[in-house]
Amino acid sequence: MSSSLVSLTARAILLGRYFDLRRLDHFEPLATNPLVVPVSGGGRAVLLRSGAVVLFGVDQPSETTFLAQMRSLVKEPLECTEHEDLTLAVDPGRSEGVERDRVILTDTDTARLQVIADILGKSVLLAEQESRVARAFDRIEPLAQRLQRHGRGNSNARNLIRHIGEALAIQQDMVGRGEVGDKPEIIWERPDLERLFLNLEAEYEIRERQLALERKLTLINDTAATLLDLLQSKRSLRVEWYIVTLIVIEIVLSLYELFYKTGAPTH
Repeated sequence: MSSSLVSLTARAILLGRYFDLRRLDHFEPLATNPLVVPVSGGGRAVLLRSGAVVLFGVDQPSETTFLAQMRSLVKEPLECTEHEDLTLAVDPGRSEGVERDRVILTDTDTARLQVIADILGKSVLLAEQESRVARAFDRIEPLAQRLQRHGRGNSNARNLIRHIGEALAIQQDMVGRGEVGDKPEIIWERPDLERLFLNLEAEYEIRERQLALERKLTLINDTAATLLDLLQSKRSLRVEWYIVTLIVIEIVLSLYELFYKTGAPTH
């Protein structure tokens, strides 16, 4: 092993739904898209639109202080944050790539850290979305089983619309803010980093996890939509019966009035 090898830790933390970066006026950016800022006490931090922050070479006291400063910028903070750690080994004499439980880098220039932050940020976002989808499955599964066993959904429209809304919100977080499935902008400026990006993307199974989530979200959405259609059809049928009943009542009253007037004695 080369004596020049230096190690540092990358730590990704998903703090909330997104950052309000317009209020980040007390940091001098080192780079943008995604935003890189220095951390007091040493190290650098990359702030992602998804609400994830990735810290590089930051010790525990500095991390605690930095995250406390970030809290005011986090919108819709999570009660339980997701995190992911990765060891980076810097050795100019070796080729870059994933080696067991660490990543070999030739240097730690800002562009490389942005690529790594992109992958780690997507990984923690997917982990949080996987938990959300699992909880959504737990709620929708009894409805599907009731439909299978009894032939009726036995739910209300508001709950079903919430299921559909939640599935759409998760997709929005992945595709809109998380940009899962997209290459980071820095790749277009530094095509030499594409191999590093692809290796990390494969290592964390970003695309496979995204596709699995999309299939589950489609199933949740289709199940809720089917139950909602059945519920609306049931209500439409009920309204039709109400109309038929009213028509029958009106006919009966008309016949009664007709026969009553015809059969009534005249004076």
